Amino acid sequence: MSKNPILDVSPLTTPWQTMDPFLFCMHHDDAYPSGDENMGPVTPLSGRMIGQDFSGKDGWSMYHGSTVPGFPQHPHRGFETVTVVRRGIIDHADSVGASARFGEGDLQWMTAGRGIVHSEMFPLRHRDKENPTELFQIWLNLPAARKMVEPHFKMIWGDTIPRETSTDAAGHETLIASYAGALPSGASPPAPPPDSWAADPANGVTIWTVRMAGNARWTLPVGMAGASRRLYFFDGATLRVAGDPVSSGHAVTLDPGASVALENGPQESELLLLQGRPINEPIAQYGPFVMNTEAEIHQAFADYRRDQFGGWQWPNDGPTHPRDATRFARHADGTLETQDA
Repeated sequence: MSKNPILDVSPLTTPWQTMDPFLFCMHHDDAYPSGDENMGPVTPLSGRMIGQDFSGKDGWSMYHGSTVPGFPQHPHRGFETVTVVRRGIIDHADSVGASARFGEGDLQWMTAGRGIVHSEMFPLRHRDKENPTELFQIWLNLPAARKMVEPHFKMIWGDTIPRETSTDAAGHETLIASYAGALPSGASPPAPPPDSWAADPANGVTIWTVRMAGNARWTLPVGMAGASRRLYFFDGATLRVAGDPVSSGHAVTLDPGASVALENGPQESELLLLQGRPINEPIAQYGPFVMNTEAEIHQAFADYRRDQFGGWQWPNDGPTHPRDATRFARHADGTLETQDA
């Protein structure tokens, strides 16, 4: 009898529970209304704890924003943020002088390294219709040897994300998109930043979404030996994983050394796969800083208090770009990338 590849099934928490080398995963899915003249919601904000609104009231939150939803300036050290925007727009600004507008399928990969301050605002650009915004933000750890590298961010635009469709014997389709790691066909997305744990293929870092049509069947191929491997079933109703029924809203920890048969129920389903070789180092974390020792955390706070990791050069804590600006990335060295609207 073959061994069951399922190691654990557990309900999704907020944030989603992750495994080394991942630290954190949040799925933000906000049904924002139309925007006002300041690109904030037209709906009154009464009844919300402004500056700390994670209520989900009316299907959306302001988070730490007061006029525009989002996350005004805040620091990071010692890890990376991987931000996949499935719908909506994010306006980015940071303490090394970079800025960007990205979304609608784009990926931003930021190495915080020795320290960076950035803001992530969700401008509600459309005044004549709603502004749905959906994204994953994944925190990926850095090994001790890379925790104090220079900050760096890379834009991976949506049209460079490889996708492939698998069709089962009954004609039902499964669409796999890769933000890190080669697809079963061998197609790979653009490389992550150079100091990332994901930059070395030997670490097997994989970030995929898997969208299954109703009644579709697909087999997740064998992963890297020794890697952590977890599927997050976040949208749909039910499916069978290696023959076992699993309902939406659960994380499934898998043996990376086995292929895993997925059989979807009649409703379309979607999953996120996070996989990678563990770093296997001590973790000391306090809020936005992730180091290896408590002493390093104390030093991170001291360094931030001293110079704010380079200082904040923007006119306010949560800057946004003009309403009609198209997607772009301006890097710290002045290099400009632009995309069509």
